[in-house]
Amino acid sequence: MAERKPNVTQVDPVWSHIREEAKAAVRDEPLLGGFIHSGLLHHATFERALAYRFSLKLASGEMSEQILREIADEAHAEDPELGQAARADAVAVYDRDPACHRFLQPVLFFKGYQAVQAYRIGHWLWKHDRRDLAYFVQMRVSEVFGVDIHPNARVGKGIMIDHAHSIVIGETAVVGDNVSMLHSVTLGGTGKEDGDRHPKIGNGVLIGAGAKILGNIKVGDCSRIAAGSVVLHEVPKNTTVAGVPAKVIGEAGCAQPALNMDQLIDDGI
Repeated sequence: MAERKPNVTQVDPVWSHIREEAKAAVRDEPLLGGFIHSGLLHHATFERALAYRFSLKLASGEMSEQILREIADEAHAEDPELGQAARADAVAVYDRDPACHRFLQPVLFFKGYQAVQAYRIGHWLWKHDRRDLAYFVQMRVSEVFGVDIHPNARVGKGIMIDHAHSIVIGETAVVGDNVSMLHSVTLGGTGKEDGDRHPKIGNGVLIGAGAKILGNIKVGDCSRIAAGSVVLHEVPKNTTVAGVPAKVIGEAGCAQPALNMDQLIDDGI
């Protein structure tokens, strides 16, 4: 009889790794056993764990954990891309954040990661014309995590938001895949105009702390925005911009700045 091959759809290396880390964490710190079991080990799938975390963090006197859990479970069941994006984000944080040593850290402890996963549920609600629920999720994410992402904004996979204090991403903003940003970043408009009014961030972009990118402008793939910059004009791909207002000061310095996370500007530039 031929040996039966494993079903590739049942292989989930990220979730398997998180569970092994969780078991080790319980052995190392038994006082966190209840917290880790309820947050991770109690759940059969990564999606169920994410839904539990979503409901636990965003519940309030206005909306119960049970209702939020049902919303998140429905979203994950209907759209498998939510779970795939969450896995890509977890890998991104692990790879790029030097303070992250285990995959379970962003899921349990990092508010930037948790805020992005909650935004993804809000975006799913928005796409299904459940606008008021989407606004509720946006409100609670802002209140709990200090991260304000409009549910109509489009955010790609492999996102890493380090520290995540005071992040603002406007209604018509687009963020590509494999983008890294630090705290106090704003992707905003320039006034009270309606319509398409927010930045379009390409793939592989690194956005430094405190940077403000304003207006319906394009930031090219694999570019770097220096910390504290105010960007008002289009940024060519593979370049570094800095200053107030920001100007091109040279090339990006590497092929993938969002992955490399090098924020130093060469004195020779």
